[in-house]
Amino acid sequence: MTQFHLIGIGGAGMSVVAELLAQSGFEVRGSDARASAVTEALEQQGIKVFIGQAAENVDPQAIVVVSSAIKDANPELACARARGQRILHRSQALALASEGKDFVAVAGAHGKTTTSGMLAQAFSSLGLEPSFAVGGTVSALGTGGHLGNGSMLVAEADESDGSFLNYHPRVEVVLNVEPDHLDHYGTREAFEQAFVDFSQRLVPGGLLVTCADDAGSRALGMAAAKAGKRVTFFGLTAPEAKAKVPGCASAQLTITSRSATGTQASLEFVGPDGERYQAQLNLHTPGDHVALDACGAWAAGIELGVEAQQMADALSTFAGTGRRFEKRGEPRGVEVVDDYAHHPTEVEALLSAAREVADARGGRLLVLFQPHLFSRTRNFAQRFSAALAKADKSIVIDIYPARETQADFPQVTSALLANGTNVQYVSGREAGALQLASEAKPGDLVLTVGAGDVTELANVIIDAIGE
Repeated sequence: MTQFHLIGIGGAGMSVVAELLAQSGFEVRGSDARASAVTEALEQQGIKVFIGQAAENVDPQAIVVVSSAIKDANPELACARARGQRILHRSQALALASEGKDFVAVAGAHGKTTTSGMLAQAFSSLGLEPSFAVGGTVSALGTGGHLGNGSMLVAEADESDGSFLNYHPRVEVVLNVEPDHLDHYGTREAFEQAFVDFSQRLVPGGLLVTCADDAGSRALGMAAAKAGKRVTFFGLTAPEAKAKVPGCASAQLTITSRSATGTQASLEFVGPDGERYQAQLNLHTPGDHVALDACGAWAAGIELGVEAQQMADALSTFAGTGRRFEKRGEPRGVEVVDDYAHHPTEVEALLSAAREVADARGGRLLVLFQPHLFSRTRNFAQRFSAALAKADKSIVIDIYPARETQADFPQVTSALLANGTNVQYVSGREAGALQLASEAKPGDLVLTVGAGDVTELANVIIDAIGE
């Protein structure tokens, strides 16, 4: 029997792969740096889990599975390579395990976690028992990964390292094709080509659901339709895109009401043969970008046979995902919210939604932002600065390097984002947090923003304000 060894098996995405492989009849084992409720649950299913990582954990005959987070120096990975064992990326293993499933892959430079979380929660609330691998905790479900008994599998399709090209989905939801990860791709053209290649990975008869309101994803849809793929455009301008390419469908979003507590919208689907479905959406998370994500998820649900209003009602129950406008506390009347936004478009959309909340509270909008990656900071410095200027006050702390090093980008610092007025650079993580806390007043909304460890500073701010 083929054996798989998963390094980092306790991760949300990796644990789902482990369960799917085991369900498919393979022998599965793995390791993780520490024990957790996830590793205990895996062991209860008969999956051997080593706590601590060492070369002797790896069977010489096993196929080794890793995520991009596993470094070359990992002793198990180094051992497997030295032996010449077969090594798969997590996405390759997930693709293998997804055979026979109605696989929905969600892609785009931003919005993946929210949209895949929406689909996971909606399908779960409808009793469809989906499997899912989401890049954050789905609040209502308490996890980002789960093996269900149903036919559906929802997963984020990560474009950052090209690993999304390992999938063969039945439905692809492409939220945007906005250049990012140029440290990997090198050029905008190479980044865009990766999405073209992704659209060609659909199973025969599969569907590309792509956003008409983003220039890149609209162009992707146009090209895919002309190449004979089934395409549904979604968004505010979906009918316009549909009209330009015969044989496509559209899922139009019309926002009817906005407030600090959510968004109401009407949805209309028009199929390639003129069939129409309508529904009303009532989201409890603010922001036009969230409603747009929901529209894409709605179109995917219709493709998979869910009735239009049922799908909209299921999406309306969405309670968010971890680190996506996640309220962390309200000391002395100051609301502190944490968010993962790390691309300028995400930051702009976040601050637009947050402004509605701050205005409803009668307070100011204060932001603590930690740039993620030197290359991204360099490429988008002006756009980040312009987005952060939409707050009453933004403090930018030092760049979270992730996989990069300052030595390779000697001229790139967070100071590039300062504008001399309401966007200020402060050296030192805690120093920036404490300064922002000192300026907060009752009624204000404070955001901690970024993909790095800025999330830890939400508690620093809460404690400082509460003293």
